[in-house]
Amino acid sequence: MPDLLLDQEGAIATLTFNRPESRNALSPAMRTALTQTLQALEMDDSVRCVVIKGAGEHFMAGGDVKAIAALLPQSPTDIRNQFMLRLHDLHSIMYAMRRMPKPIIASVAGAAAGAGVSLALAADLVIADENAYFTRAYCHLGTSPDGGASFQLPRAVGIKKAMEIALLGDRHTAREALAMGLINFVASAGELPTQTAQLAERLARGPTHAYGNTKRLLYRSLANDFEAQLQAEAEAFAECAAREDFKEGVTAFVEKRRAQFTGR
Repeated sequence: MPDLLLDQEGAIATLTFNRPESRNALSPAMRTALTQTLQALEMDDSVRCVVIKGAGEHFMAGGDVKAIAALLPQSPTDIRNQFMLRLHDLHSIMYAMRRMPKPIIASVAGAAAGAGVSLALAADLVIADENAYFTRAYCHLGTSPDGGASFQLPRAVGIKKAMEIALLGDRHTAREALAMGLINFVASAGELPTQTAQLAERLARGPTHAYGNTKRLLYRSLANDFEAQLQAEAEAFAECAAREDFKEGVTAFVEKRRAQFTGR
């Protein structure tokens, strides 16, 4: 079986990490497949929302530590070079998720650890089972974060909380993750698939192109100054206003009915 599964139902594409025997630990094949599949979905107009999840009981337990251990007999230079290549591969996934002009939902059950947390943070919205847990375990392995975590984490929870999470490597429940701003929603036990589907369907019915512009604006705001952000807003709004979804949205508002967006 492949390490990554792709299923599309209507306008919703679901990517499933498929190594349940290792809690979906990230493999080289999974990294490659994730990058290639995300790039393909970016260009596929039939897809209007993307869901990422794990097979079995867990989302993702981070890197494959057993496979990493096999590299340790190599020289320090070779180890360094190996990890530079691995992390460039991982970071290409984060670029693809950030660039994706459609909403991405992370649906988290069980463990989200290490790179699993990074992938969840890279999604636009995160919904977790009430029994899920999150941990940045890098400090327990004697290394620093990867996968964009050092960028995403302080922006999600603030610098002091980010320091606590990264330096102590404690486990946090879904409710704790919700309270600190790591995730958006907590699903009741057994309800994660249903509530994920409801959220994905809601987004897939929305104004897809406007969502893409909104994503770009919000992510740019992390680096833009005020003047640059206002200009970006003006350009994005004007571009949306020339599209069919804007005409439908305005007409539906005037006619006091629900808009039927097509993503065009």
